[in-house]
Amino acid sequence: MTYLLALDQGTSSSRGIVFDERGHIVAQAQQELPQIYPRPGWVEHDPMEIWRTQLATAQQALRQAGIGAKDVRALGITNQRETTVLWNRRTGRPMHHAIVWQDRRSEPICATLREQGCAELVQRKTGLLIDAYFSGTKLQWLLDKVPGARAAAERGELAFGTVDCWLIWQLTGGRRHVTDVSNASRTMLFNVRSNQWDDELLELLRIPRVLMPEVLPSSSDFGRTAPELLGDSIAIGGVAGDQQSALFGQACFSAGMAKNTYGTGCFMLMHTGGSFQRSENGLLTTSAAQTSHAPEYAMEGSVFVGGAVVQWLRDGLRAISASSEVQALAESVPDSGGVMMVPAFTGLGAPYWKPEARGTITGLTRGTTLAHVARAALESIAYQSAALLQAMSRDAVAQGGSPVSELRVDGGACVNDLLMQFQADLLGIPVVRPAVVETTALGAAYLAGLSRGVYAGTAELAELWRAERRFLPTLAHDQAEALMARWEHAVAQATL
Repeated sequence: MTYLLALDQGTSSSRGIVFDERGHIVAQAQQELPQIYPRPGWVEHDPMEIWRTQLATAQQALRQAGIGAKDVRALGITNQRETTVLWNRRTGRPMHHAIVWQDRRSEPICATLREQGCAELVQRKTGLLIDAYFSGTKLQWLLDKVPGARAAAERGELAFGTVDCWLIWQLTGGRRHVTDVSNASRTMLFNVRSNQWDDELLELLRIPRVLMPEVLPSSSDFGRTAPELLGDSIAIGGVAGDQQSALFGQACFSAGMAKNTYGTGCFMLMHTGGSFQRSENGLLTTSAAQTSHAPEYAMEGSVFVGGAVVQWLRDGLRAISASSEVQALAESVPDSGGVMMVPAFTGLGAPYWKPEARGTITGLTRGTTLAHVARAALESIAYQSAALLQAMSRDAVAQGGSPVSELRVDGGACVNDLLMQFQADLLGIPVVRPAVVETTALGAAYLAGLSRGVYAGTAELAELWRAERRFLPTLAHDQAEALMARWEHAVAQATL
């Protein structure tokens, strides 16, 4: 039997998953990752905790599978993408907590760049909008605010990386400082047309080039793990940011295919092939996971607060004691009773890009109950995702393509049948849930397997993909339009 090990380092947890070559889960382990909130709008992780929990879950998954490292053909890594780590090359110790992708502290830097008229330059080279979401301005903040960091960086003593890069450094005992194109494309420092760090952007953000890792295709030789970590050395053969990895795991290999991942946030990607397309509807152009040096692209829309709204119901409102209870609570009422929730806890992402927006609950009456609020919270995930897909379809049509005709879904919240049915009703197209919903980790395993000859190519992987359930729309088109109009009105109220 051929085994592949995937490390899935997410925002709220680290996981290790062992797959067989057919893409079936053999064993998995998970540990929560503590969240650090130093100030409102700031979100941090301890990089050493990221490493500790990820290594522990990898070891545990191998034990549960009853196999050793020597039985694993290759290891793949997928990760929270824009989260920024800065560390000392000699000691391997971080200079500061990792600044998480949700963190908004570098918004003043972004505002200055916009005022300087840099938006066109950034979008033309990177496909991104200037926003605190991305790594570049987080890294600039670290260099400016951590005592001695900029001077040490200029002396070549420090290394920058997204979480994949940090994990590879640790796994290889500091032998490899490397990332893949999909993660590099989320930094606002990488030219996605040439697949290289861009000197003009590095200079614009005052980032010393010596900080930057080597960039490889997503299916490549990223080095080997130090033998003492997992019991033997394993080839690291695949790396991709979580959303591009999920697109790959969903077998969306050709232009026009789209997926949505329902995690802490929601992330919708549509593959656009080898053509760089700029959105006219508030979406991003990003590098897809690449199996060669030839660029491949995707259009992306990001919802900052997706499944995190359920965590808020649990931890903030204490409306539920476990996230799994939300569906039953929401289904205890026939609808939201006119309640609309816009969970803009850290601003609004695509297609709105309103960093100043804050969460609102509107439509409250004397008859409103926690169940109505829970249903509105759940439905807000679908509303935000529907706004993304509508923007994506407008871009596709403008480029001479067709609207998205089917949405493949994955992530923790996709197991919620109520949410998936409401999503199909709003979109008016089938929403398809795969047999293996862990497509983020699966994509990393597939990329690793490709690099080590387990698979002949993407055509073989496409044949492995299977649907578990198709949710077909049941709502009339005009009713869905009326609901979306109410949503847009609620968004306007959140951004006054």
